[in-house]
Amino acid sequence: MSVVAIFAFIVVLLAVGRFLDWRRMVPENAAHTLNLVVLNVCLPAAILLHAPGLEFRKDLIGLVAVPWIILLVTNIGIWPVARRLRLDRGATANLLLQVPLGNTSFIGYALIPVLVGASAMPYAVVYDQLGSFLILTTWGLLVVAWFGGGDRPTPLGILRRVIGFPPFIALVLALTIMPAQPGQAVSQGLQLLADALLPIVVLALGMQLRLRLPGQHRLPLVLGLVAKLLLMPLIAFGLCRWFELPAEISVVAVYLTAMPPMMTSGALLSSAGLAPELASALVGYGIVASMLTLPLWHWILGA
Repeated sequence: MSVVAIFAFIVVLLAVGRFLDWRRMVPENAAHTLNLVVLNVCLPAAILLHAPGLEFRKDLIGLVAVPWIILLVTNIGIWPVARRLRLDRGATANLLLQVPLGNTSFIGYALIPVLVGASAMPYAVVYDQLGSFLILTTWGLLVVAWFGGGDRPTPLGILRRVIGFPPFIALVLALTIMPAQPGQAVSQGLQLLADALLPIVVLALGMQLRLRLPGQHRLPLVLGLVAKLLLMPLIAFGLCRWFELPAEISVVAVYLTAMPPMMTSGALLSSAGLAPELASALVGYGIVASMLTLPLWHWILGA
């Protein structure tokens, strides 16, 4: 299937998911249930399928460094802008968390095999687990605690979240006991589960898509999406050149940086009462806008 056909397929599935939710043809918790299936079944299967062949090389240090440097750049840029524009605590927290964190697990895992190739999936796993996931469970908890006024996260609490996360457990198993070439029955079973990732993810996203937004959040929304979908991938592209990463790894890093804002971080902000309308809008509008910006990056990268 061509890249154009894939994006058209995604748009159709988004519309189908939105229609199912709009017409109340699925239970209210259908999207949440589908996300749990992805989190506990499809993502671990994709990791177990692709990560065992991963070889630790110097290039991977640069790959892991990209999301963390993006986080640093976000902090350097967002704090003075938020102060200058007098953004409230909720909007500032959203920008600090949603700009550096992309949907690298759900949409990223689903699109990388299509946009780059199945051989690039181990690099997507490294970027996601050692970058996005660790940033979410450390920086994400700190942002929510600081701006939401909740209890400060403890190192033990963060460690428990990390080691109990199903995709992280799958990564540990893949790098330790999982053979690089498992039996045909095992590999085919994992492939079937991994292939279900894209349609399940996009249907769930369509069911959760919300585009209404109060007027005071429109400026933070525009700033966040421009930074997330255009500026940060451009910085990632420069970092890959600076680190002299191989072409395949560079393309993965740029694509994953260009993914729309992470659903999990949006849910974390919403649950803490930090501008939940803005959190949902960044995710929803980000998904829609990424259907335009990701093909743009595909053209720029010539992948």
